[in-house]
Amino acid sequence: MDIKTLINGCFINMDKPEEPTSHSVDEWVMKILHVDKAGHFGTLDPMVTGVLPIAVGKATRLLQYLVSGKEYVGTMHFHEEVDLKTVEKAIQEKFLGTITQLPPVKSAVKRQERERDVYEFKILENSGKDYLFYVKCEAGTYIRKLCHDLGEYLKIGAHMTELRRTKAGLFEEKDCITLNDLSEAYEQYQKSKIPAKLLKCLIPMEKVVKENIRSVEVKKEALGKLKNGSPIFLAQLKKQPEEFELNEPVAVFCNGQLIEIARVVYDGSIFAKPETVLI
Repeated sequence: MDIKTLINGCFINMDKPEEPTSHSVDEWVMKILHVDKAGHFGTLDPMVTGVLPIAVGKATRLLQYLVSGKEYVGTMHFHEEVDLKTVEKAIQEKFLGTITQLPPVKSAVKRQERERDVYEFKILENSGKDYLFYVKCEAGTYIRKLCHDLGEYLKIGAHMTELRRTKAGLFEEKDCITLNDLSEAYEQYQKSKIPAKLLKCLIPMEKVVKENIRSVEVKKEALGKLKNGSPIFLAQLKKQPEEFELNEPVAVFCNGQLIEIARVVYDGSIFAKPETVLI
């Protein structure tokens, strides 16, 4: 795959700095790489730092399929003195497993109660009224609200003071790059035409999709019809597919190239129907 093709269909594991919005980071990526489209997966508030997966070019059409868990490390401040055992007991009683949250007033979703799963919520250390915590949770969980609700439950009040996302699906903090890393890598490529440094910043959309969605491979002769939105027939597959659920999304590849995301239908000789065509 040549570098221009990769740039127009990749993901970047960005380390979002404090202060700019997630949309601002998208815009900076577009300016650095000279592309028309970039979008993020899992918005972070301006004060929040850490893992912000960015989709570039064609990959922006895949964001809807990347639904996965998140991990955070942060600090919260209780408004009155409270001992560690009391906080841990409250977390065990009310804030683990399936919880109910009312999104904050300033949020991108409709403000109504909804359930979210909190897989882990533990205190790492504390000093006076300040507590360092770790949370592993379902996407769409509001950590600021989690801290506020814990304070309310304890009847002493609390608020989040710092937050860093350390993982979003397969994107991890240890592999993050900064905007400065991306800018320097692109400038080096422009000057020397050696893409090695830039390649380390760009994750092919094929790799991300394969780790999020099950896939099938089609025969090369099927490409012409698939480009025109044809359904995928069982006879066009290179091998008999494993069992898929009806309506399950499936990534369709041909010779290693991602062709489309389709939905499984099992309608006679038709295996799936196209949903997002990428060629």
